[in-house]
Amino acid sequence: MLEEKQENDGVLTYTTRTVNIPEEYKPISMWGYFGYQLLFSIPCIGFILLLVFAFGGTKNVNLKNFARSYFCYIIILTIIFAIFFFVFGGLAIFTSAANNY
Repeated sequence: MLEEKQENDGVLTYTTRTVNIPEEYKPISMWGYFGYQLLFSIPCIGFILLLVFAFGGTKNVNLKNFARSYFCYIIILTIIFAIFFFVFGGLAIFTSAANNY
């Protein structure tokens, strides 16, 4: 919906008209983002659907970009957890080995 403002003799008049957006550019509502985030957080099925939506399973550009950003978020978290595990796991093994001698 698009609003236009016009001023005639000091009186403001507003006219509204609807804009037809192509299906691939339809915006996702706030509840839509919330629902997709819940869907993507389901352990196995959500990850499969995330990959499908991220790599071309939908025509909607907004949903495709959201799925790609969520996929990048998961990759970054996986890398952070892997670093955390190797640093502190290695430190725990090193200190337990040092205490045995």
